[in-house]
Amino acid sequence: MNSAAALEKFLHEKIPLTVSMGVQVTECNDQQLILTAPLEPNHNHLGTAFGGSLHALATLSGYGLLWWLLREPEAHIVIRESTIRYERPVHDVLRAVCSSPPAQEMERFRKDFGRKGKARIALEAAIVQDNEIAAYFRATFVAIGDRS
Repeated sequence: MNSAAALEKFLHEKIPLTVSMGVQVTECNDQQLILTAPLEPNHNHLGTAFGGSLHALATLSGYGLLWWLLREPEAHIVIRESTIRYERPVHDVLRAVCSSPPAQEMERFRKDFGRKGKARIALEAAIVQDNEIAAYFRATFVAIGDRS
């Protein structure tokens, strides 16, 4: 996988919810992943973004970034635990930004994965609107190698 378009295709094929939500990969590189989704299929009864959609988009941003950084197409990535804190409502396009972990943590993660076929790492993401953080997200993800 070497492009934002390839990652978006992968997400749409493997996680059908991304299609229903209208998830798009707007930026993907070794420093960060930015996912967006339109408000229309993700709104609540108040016309703002549904909290579950925000949580899902933040989760997908961590999942997608880890998939991108690991560069192991056969790895299975799962979320172990997560927390989200909502700061303000989202009235427009949903936008999740997940930044890469510090290089030292990513190196440890890669070494553990290579040695044990399994590794975990904590990632943080933010839901951003109008250059302000609308929600903070933190999660632990686990990657498991395909040892068949």
